[in-house]
Amino acid sequence: MKKDCILVGISGASGSGKTLVAQTLYNSLGSGKAVYLQEDSYYKDLAHLPVEGRTHINFDHPNAFDHQLLIKHIKDLLQGKAIEYPIYDYTTHTRKRETLKIEPNKVIILDGILILSIKEIREIVDIKIYVDTPPDICLIRRLQRDIKERGRSLDSVVRQYQETVRPMFLQFIEPSKRFADIIITHGGENKAAIDIVQSKLENFIK
Repeated sequence: MKKDCILVGISGASGSGKTLVAQTLYNSLGSGKAVYLQEDSYYKDLAHLPVEGRTHINFDHPNAFDHQLLIKHIKDLLQGKAIEYPIYDYTTHTRKRETLKIEPNKVIILDGILILSIKEIREIVDIKIYVDTPPDICLIRRLQRDIKERGRSLDSVVRQYQETVRPMFLQFIEPSKRFADIIITHGGENKAAIDIVQSKLENFIK
């Protein structure tokens, strides 16, 4: 299927710094050479549920995501086809009507908590990266993000972490580390590890 492009998958706990790693790689390569996808954009649309009911969904379980659509979009890009990338509203837990058209490119960068846990995704990823960060750091980062960017209260973030985030990390995310080709510690602050991956991708492009 793949001849002219390479798929990089970056996984790790929520708040591990995987998105910073992905964005650093994407920015270093530039939009002319790479495309960037986030698993979070493929959350299922919960518009059919009452607003109160949406808050009780386990957003860290594989069932919360439309992985089949994500897999289709990845395969389309690998085959040289453009995709209509979904836009997710975290404050309402719904998918917006508008989409973002993304054209294929030499490098596809994908980040998400479960991409190494899902066999269908894992099998088509060329470079599998796991960002390994201490749980306390992940929790602090998640608190800061969800309160500032997603309009959440402190109590709701802590409750969600205890009820679903940590249990799902132990069940699905941490075990997927064994599938990684590269384990990056310290997240986006590990410049040496990121530079190694970047160099490999630049060599592939050349």
